[in-house]
Amino acid sequence: MGNKLLYCKLVLAFYISCHYVAVAHTEDFTLPIKAVNLGNWLVTEGSMKPSLFDGIINKDLLDGTQVQFMSTKLQKYLCAERGGGSILVLNRTIARGWETFRLWRVNESAFNFRVSNKQFVKQGKGNKLVADSDSPTHMETFQIVRNDGDPNWVRIRGPNGLFLQAKSETLVIADYEGSAWDENDPSVFNMTVLTDRSLNGEYQITNGYGLEKAPQIMQDHWNTYITEDDFRFMSENGLNAVRVPVGWWIVHDPTPPKPFVGGSLKILDNVFTWAQNYGMKVIVDLHAAQGSQNGRSHSASRDGYQEWGDSYIPDTVATIDFLAERYANRTNLVAIELMNEPVGVNLQSLKKYYEASYEAVRKHTLSAYVIMSNPLDRDSKVLLSFAEAFNRVVIDVHYYSLFSDTFNNMNVQQNIDYIRKQRASDLSSLTLSNGPLIFVGEWSGVWKIENASKLDYQVFEHVQIEVYSRATFGWAYWSYKCDSNYWNLKWMIENNYVKF
Repeated sequence: MGNKLLYCKLVLAFYISCHYVAVAHTEDFTLPIKAVNLGNWLVTEGSMKPSLFDGIINKDLLDGTQVQFMSTKLQKYLCAERGGGSILVLNRTIARGWETFRLWRVNESAFNFRVSNKQFVKQGKGNKLVADSDSPTHMETFQIVRNDGDPNWVRIRGPNGLFLQAKSETLVIADYEGSAWDENDPSVFNMTVLTDRSLNGEYQITNGYGLEKAPQIMQDHWNTYITEDDFRFMSENGLNAVRVPVGWWIVHDPTPPKPFVGGSLKILDNVFTWAQNYGMKVIVDLHAAQGSQNGRSHSASRDGYQEWGDSYIPDTVATIDFLAERYANRTNLVAIELMNEPVGVNLQSLKKYYEASYEAVRKHTLSAYVIMSNPLDRDSKVLLSFAEAFNRVVIDVHYYSLFSDTFNNMNVQQNIDYIRKQRASDLSSLTLSNGPLIFVGEWSGVWKIENASKLDYQVFEHVQIEVYSRATFGWAYWSYKCDSNYWNLKWMIENNYVKF
C-alpha cells in the first residue's frame, strides 16, 4: 500500500512543472547546471541515427573486431600457442582467448591479427605462422578472402601471396596455391565474428572508410547532426549547458594522425558561439584520450585494449593545455573535463595526470571548473580527499540503471525506489562541506524494464531529475541525439516524456 501511495505522489509531482532546488552561485552562473551530452558527434559511437557505418565495405570486419577461425578440414580452431610469442597451431576444439584474434584493418580486405598477449601474427621462416611481432609491417599483413555464397567461409592469403593451410594440427603454413572452396580443402576456414564484442567508434569509422572517403563523411556528419537550431531547442526547453565530448586528435587539427580526419576543431568553436547566442554554458570533455583510457568505442580504441598510462601523460596534458588556452577567454566556458570514464587505469598514474592537467588549466583560467572523472572500476569516493587540495574542482560520477546485475529483476517501483534511496544516499555521501563539487555527468531514461508505460518513463525521469539536481555541480543527460528513443533527449522532450 505504501509503495502504491508513493507512486501516486510521484505521478502527481510529475505534473508540477516547477520544483524547488537549492542553488549555489558562481561568479556569473547559477549551479547546479542542467546539461545534455552532445554524444555521437565529435567523438563517434555506433549509436547515431542515421548510422554512418552502413557504407563501409566489410563493415563487420572493422578495427578491433574479434574473430575465430576453424579449419573446415580438421574441425579445429586456429590458436596462438600460449597466447603469443610462439607458433600458430590448429588443435583446439573450443575457441577461447588464445583462439581469438583482434583485427587491425589495413584496407577493406587486408588485416593484421593481434593475439591475446598483444603481439601480431606474422609469416616467419619457411612460411610458418608465428605470433611474436610487437608491431605490424608487411610480413604481418594478411588478406581475408570471403566466399561469395557464404562470407564466413574464408581463405587467408599470406604476405607471400599464398594461402594459409593446415598441414597438420601443429603446422600452419602459407604455401597453398589451390582455389577450391571444398570443406576438405586445407586452406578453407569457417570464420566466426564475435559481433557482441565489436567496436564502433571514431577509429573504426575513419579507418573503415579510409583516407579518401572519411573526411567528407565526417564533415557532413559534423555539419548536420547538431546545428545552431538545436541550441535554441535546448535552451527553450530548460537546459542551460552542454557537455561536449572531444578526442585527443583535435589538438592536431586540421591534419591529425591517420586515420583521424580534421575539421572537428572548427565545429567546437561553433559550439561556443551557438551556446553563447542562447545563454548556455559549455563543458569540454576529453572523452577519448590517446592510448584509450578504457578500451571502449567511445575512447576511440583501435582494438579494445586499455593502454593509456604514464607514457601517455605528457601528450594528454598537452591536449588539456591546448583546449584551456584556446577557450579560456570564452565567457561561457564553465568547465574542462580531464578524462571520461577511466577503467583499468593505475590510480596513482591517474592522480598524477589529474594534478598536471589541473595546473595546465590554471595557467589559462582561474574561473573555469576542472572536472575529474571518477574511475568506473573504483569506489566513488576514491578521489575525494585528493580533490580537496584543488580549487574549483568537480568529481564526475555516472549513474545508469543498466550496467549491473543489480537491476536485472527490478520492477518499475523498485527502480524508482533505488533512485530515491540508493542514488540519493550515494550523492549525499559524496557531498562534503569543504570537498569538491559533484556532477552526475551521465544518466539516461533507459532501464531494464520491458513494456513500461509512458507514465512509468515520465515518473522515472522525474525522480532522476529530482535526485540528481542535488548534485552540487549539476547533471548532464546522455545523449541529445541517439538511435534509440529513450537515449535520445530531444525525442523524449518532443514526445512529452520529460521536462525541466
